[in-house]
Amino acid sequence: MKGPVLEDVRVGEITVDGMDATEVLLNLLKDMRFEVVMLGGVSFAGFNLIDPWAVYDRYGTPIIVVARKRPDNKSVKRALMRHFDDWAERWEVIRHLGEIHSVETFPGEPPIYFEVVGATKEWAEEVLKDYAMICRVPEPVRVARIVARGVSRLP
Repeated sequence: MKGPVLEDVRVGEITVDGMDATEVLLNLLKDMRFEVVMLGGVSFAGFNLIDPWAVYDRYGTPIIVVARKRPDNKSVKRALMRHFDDWAERWEVIRHLGEIHSVETFPGEPPIYFEVVGATKEWAEEVLKDYAMICRVPEPVRVARIVARGVSRLP
């Protein structure tokens, strides 16, 4: 068989605007073998943030945070300050990510944006290009988004 193969799907439940997404992801990754973790952003269920550095520290595996549009961190910070007493803790996760990069992953489509933890920008670019198989979004992120949409509509 050629190309990546979906071998496992794990689903966890997080709180809307909570602070449990990192711990849920750490538990989902337990006992799995993987060479990279790709996240479709760091904010899930509103502003429940996954801390890529915590995932990297636990598993020693590079983390690539992918976005379709360039993140507007100034607007994100304003929203956090306006809506959360613990905004500084949440903002630190985003601030700590580092530089936002872009790469064209699929011919004829706009670039995607990414941040990388635990590896070089160049390595992450190659991984993102390798996994952008049917559109500019890497296949693991594309499939995860489809699964998330499906399970978030369940009663």
